[in-house]
Formats: sequence, structure tokens, C-alpha cells
Amino acid sequence: QVQLAESGGGSVQAGGSLRLSCAASGYSYSANCMGWFRVAPGKEREWVAAMYVGGGYTDYADFVKGRFTISLDKAKNTVYLQMNKLKPEDTAMYYCAAARGTCAPDDYNVWGQGTQVTVSS
Repeated sequence: QVQLAESGGGSVQAGGSLRLSCAASGYSYSANCMGWFRVAPGKEREWVAAMYVGGGYTDYADFVKGRFTISLDKAKNTVYLQMNKLKPEDTAMYYCAAARGTCAPDDYNVWGQGTQVTVSS
């Protein structure tokens, strides 16, 4: 079973940047899609970004378009989320997830433990 481990969260001021990492281990699972989600205090989980592992597709939620970038380093089995121009409303626990099928929200079945991002004004 593949395991995902996020890192890179922290506290920054508005306008700052962070890069989240999601390292995958275990080789009995072949992911087709990798995604990032977040859960803000008192809110439901929301999808942030996704990409096909084989390339050719990336997508972003409207509220992060132009500010966040998802990428993959296959050699390191690591997915990244570069977050620029951070806003206080980006404060949340961020999770990476893997899916064997499509990047549809219901397809993700492996999740990391999360990394906290706090943006102060």
C-alpha cells in the first residue's frame, strides 16, 4: 500500500510563499492522479489542485489559479504544491491524495496526514 507524507507547511505573512511536498512510498500502488486538498477551520474539505502522473493535465480551483502550481518529480516520487501570494483565507490543513482512476474528487483513496499552513494578515 502506498503511503503519502506531506511536509513544508508553516506560518507566513500574507503575500508570502510556501512549497508543500508530498513524498510517496510503497510500490504496490500505481497512481494515475495526484491531488491537493485543504480543510479550513469550520469548513468542509475542498479540492485545490490535481495533475495526471503521466503528464498532460493539471487543474486548479478558481481560488488558487495564478497563485499555486502543482508539479511532480518522478525521480523523487514527490508531488509539490508551490503556493505564492498567500492570503489569510488560504489558512488550512493541506492534504495530498492519490487516485488510480481519474482526478474526480471521489476517485482519491490514499491520503496523507496533512500539513498545516497559516497565513497572517
